[in-house]
Amino acid sequence: MKININKQYKGNEILVFVEGEIDAYTAPKLREELWHLSEKENTTITINLMEVTYLDSTGLGVFVGLFKRLNSSNGELKLIELSNRLFKLFEMTGLLNIMNIRVNSVDGGR
Repeated sequence: MKININKQYKGNEILVFVEGEIDAYTAPKLREELWHLSEKENTTITINLMEVTYLDSTGLGVFVGLFKRLNSSNGELKLIELSNRLFKLFEMTGLLNIMNIRVNSVDGGR
């Protein structure tokens, strides 16, 4: 089980590219990286999930925790480029109605 995390910085926005599986083994690494990025006030973190092949409840927990952390510091979390499988997972859990989630970066939300 492998995960790669790459970052690009644009002012107060950080674009994060995640590749691989997000599960009980890899979620702690992802959480640690994202928590570090979310330390500043007014930070927007956009996470591209195009290359994520698997996501379990541990991974969902990372995103929920990050969402709450950023909201409490006037920041924002955006999840983009979700596969249909991941999109349905967020939809089934009700997170689709709470978080800023887009199937692709140009569709304006779905």
